[in-house]
Amino acid sequence: MKILVIEDEPAVRKFICTILKKENYTVYEADNGTSGLMLLSEQKDITVIITDLIMPEMEGIETIIEVKKQYPAIKIIAISGGGQVGPENFLILADALGAHATLKKPFSGQELIRSIKNL
Repeated sequence: MKILVIEDEPAVRKFICTILKKENYTVYEADNGTSGLMLLSEQKDITVIITDLIMPEMEGIETIIEVKKQYPAIKIIAISGGGQVGPENFLILADALGAHATLKKPFSGQELIRSIKNL
């Protein structure tokens, strides 16, 4: 399975990618929605996207909308620490827009893998 991780915080992105690689997933990385969508257009066989919701340039909510429009078969896991308003509001919105799963930061490696397997 090929997974695209879209996360602007390098430490969080590294944590997620390390866990996924240990589980033998092929992992691609992007630091915002714009670069994530560009990568997606080049790598046609990505089946899962894990996207942060609060990022510079193109936020996760916009990214989810575009992915659902252009690549409806791709499964989406939305993640958020929520910034100043708390993650729940953003994760509820992501769910309403079609994310297949949501995770509130901080989450464990086991929670992440469980979410992927449940897709």
